[in-house]
Amino acid sequence: MADEHHEDHGNTPSAWFLTVSWLAVWTVGGAAIIMGGDFLLWTALTLGASVIFAVIAGVMKKAGLGRKEPRPVPPTREEWESGRESATTGHA
Repeated sequence: MADEHHEDHGNTPSAWFLTVSWLAVWTVGGAAIIMGGDFLLWTALTLGASVIFAVIAGVMKKAGLGRKEPRPVPPTREEWESGRESATTGHA
């Protein structure tokens, strides 16, 4: 599965940088289009800026501002059910 090879940024400075920069870029691009700017020009500029900010976030991640440990793995259904059962019956 693709998720096995995908390591996300997580709740880290690089992730927040990417989120905030994309939000700002797409807000500016959308506002420019709404205010009468050329659709193709502003879409291209916005896409280009998005790619640049993604590269910067990747560099930040490689510089140590990304995840420090592997992504947490959720429990299997059996593990979750046994954990719930132990919690409700008071057994460890």
